[in-house]
Amino acid sequence: MHGQRSRDSQESLIRPLGAVLAGGAGSRLGGRKALVEVGGVPLAERAVRTLSTVADPVVLVTDDELVARTLGRPRIPDLRNGAGPLAGVETALSAAEEEGRPGALILACDMPLVPSALLKLLLEQAPGREVVLPESPGPLGVEPLCGYYSVQARRAVEEALEAGRRSMHAFLARLSPDQLTGVRVAGIGPPERVFLNVNTPGDRERAEALLSSGGNGSGEAGISRRP
Repeated sequence: MHGQRSRDSQESLIRPLGAVLAGGAGSRLGGRKALVEVGGVPLAERAVRTLSTVADPVVLVTDDELVARTLGRPRIPDLRNGAGPLAGVETALSAAEEEGRPGALILACDMPLVPSALLKLLLEQAPGREVVLPESPGPLGVEPLCGYYSVQARRAVEEALEAGRRSMHAFLARLSPDQLTGVRVAGIGPPERVFLNVNTPGDRERAEALLSSGGNGSGEAGISRRP
């Protein structure tokens, strides 16, 4: 028991790797999703800035060199090309393990209204946990691409990918992640706003409107536009 407390304490002193999942063709948005702007800031850059408040370093997980060059941010390519977001999680965990970090804080670039306050709550719950994900009204009941994954979860991710189970739904059904309750999420902001996913021009317009109305629905100011 004492040993477990010591490990948990040590983990809490080491910042996790921040990983922005920045793939996606963005065909419905008219270009690379990571570079589509919301509030004058590219989606991937917005995610980097949010993660940077709680994680260090923060990297882009993408096979697209142009995204990294355009944003001037470090990039790590997927270990498995074309295997979807679960492969992005695997790539992030591999990098975190190589750096001796306890895990990775994952954020998909197409959720521009996730506030740093939510990420802080995830990290508070993270020590000693394999995976921590926030509850949401989405189809999975949690947001798998806005969460904390410890390096201990890497093997389960690898096994799923090697077995051809690339969907986050199939992976989560095996893992039973720890959850940040909906009540705690709602204390940050309405989940339907916090987890707004930008996939279409209509989604982008809604995100723009929420930012213009005073932030992201969480009580925090939105990330400012480029100077």
